[in-house]
Amino acid sequence: MVGRRSDVLAVLRQSGTPRTIGEIAERLSVHPNTVRFHLQSLVKAGQVECVEVGHAKPGRPPLIYRVVAGMDPAGPRHYRMLAAILADAIAREPDPPASAIAAGRAWSRQLAGAPAPVDTQQAVERLTKLLDELGFAPENGCGTDYLGDIGLRSCPFLELARSNADVVCSIHLGLMQGALSAWEAPITVDALTPFAEADLCVAHLTAVGPIR
Repeated sequence: MVGRRSDVLAVLRQSGTPRTIGEIAERLSVHPNTVRFHLQSLVKAGQVECVEVGHAKPGRPPLIYRVVAGMDPAGPRHYRMLAAILADAIAREPDPPASAIAAGRAWSRQLAGAPAPVDTQQAVERLTKLLDELGFAPENGCGTDYLGDIGLRSCPFLELARSNADVVCSIHLGLMQGALSAWEAPITVDALTPFAEADLCVAHLTAVGPIR
């Protein structure tokens, strides 16, 4: 956040007490409407709140604003660094791929939703939808297997997958396996081929019970 909005926030932080729109505008030498506009954005972002105060005089009391206590919810984020740290930690395990698959299967419970038994076609469709929501740009029927493998044209963790495929791709494999297990599907993903082509990874489907 830059410019006038940061100036409005700075005034409230420095004042230590709630301020009216007029007081902030006077401090910054700008029109009150400019302050009002930026305050609306700051309130929506959770950085500033409007405070109700008692008002003895007739008429509508003036609105006053103060900074919300706590860390800045609009501050910088470094999730890629966190992902790299966690991937490196798994890579140091005795069996990194197995640990990564287990982690993916465990997290799949958060993604699969309520258990709902599905047949083969429903399982493929539901898995494809999940992969699409996660940013993998899936395509059905990429392989020669009669079940039809699922091609992945995009990777939301591409940089990490290139440097630590054993961990990152195994997590993806575990996610798919865990989701299909949660849906009691008659199929699973028995392997994931990273970068089968320059722009393609392939999830290989196989039956785990009678195809229905």
